[in-house]
Amino acid sequence: MKILVTGGAGFIGSNVVDGYIGAGHEVVIMDNLYTGKRVNVNPEARFYKLDIRSPEAAAVISRERPDILNHHAAQMSVPASVADPGFDADVNIRGFLNLLEAAVKSGVKKVIFISSGGAVYGEAEEYPTPESYPPKPLSPYAITKYCSEHYLAYYRHQYGLHYTTLRYANVYGPRQIPHGEAGVVAIFMNNLINGIQSMLNHFPEDERGMVRDYCFVGDVVSANLAALTRGSDDFFNIGTGQGTRTGDLYDAIFNAVKRAGQAIPEEMSQMKKQLARPGDLKKSCLTIRKAVQSLNWQPRIKLAEGLDKTLKWRLNQI
Repeated sequence: MKILVTGGAGFIGSNVVDGYIGAGHEVVIMDNLYTGKRVNVNPEARFYKLDIRSPEAAAVISRERPDILNHHAAQMSVPASVADPGFDADVNIRGFLNLLEAAVKSGVKKVIFISSGGAVYGEAEEYPTPESYPPKPLSPYAITKYCSEHYLAYYRHQYGLHYTTLRYANVYGPRQIPHGEAGVVAIFMNNLINGIQSMLNHFPEDERGMVRDYCFVGDVVSANLAALTRGSDDFFNIGTGQGTRTGDLYDAIFNAVKRAGQAIPEEMSQMKKQLARPGDLKKSCLTIRKAVQSLNWQPRIKLAEGLDKTLKWRLNQI
């Protein structure tokens, strides 16, 4: 298959590109390098430095005529979406519509869309949260992701464009940058290695921090491979089904860094504390039964193993 991956120079997108190329597919990357990095680009892929909102992006789809459009490009920071919801919508909705229009005209067979299970459900009353729970997004970022899912249903109805939506939990792993809520693993690792005290955002009733479902990027790659041929016209949670408090995550990373032989002052075992930011959720954890059944997918990497793999990559960058 020929697969066009938007955001293919970013943390998750570049790992997905590597997985597709490793499976023998032809891959085209589109990325404006706003948060992505040129060093992440697989040399076997064709690379276009383009913004997904541009006419040139649509022209590339028309010229390349991919079988699959895998859409990872996004404004992905919850705090940034709160600060500038207009920019968030411009990238995440207008940019996506630009791609969808080009996809229909160019005969794309399927879109694999990356949504956010860690955000679209809001403060869900059912926990862990299944796909049957009605989304109640509480940030501009989450709203744009859920809105985009509705656009996919429209393009399927109107034009017969197939899709699979993957609602990611909090993804971590090699190439992650310390940017946005989902970058907390990279933030904590960088801070510990560089002797900087980390900040724990929390709600007044729980000073150990918020609960999140952390999924290793290698498992996410497997889900994107499965979505090539499975799960058409449906949406799936991609996570672990296990919630971890931010304070416990920090302790696990602290211990991993110590096991790796890094010298850490004992005072670094504690974090500074501040109240949660606008748009933060108290807890988020996803039920993954549907993905197990329909995509024949399940996560393989436990948190401790994933943190060790991520730390090994991070230390090799020094």
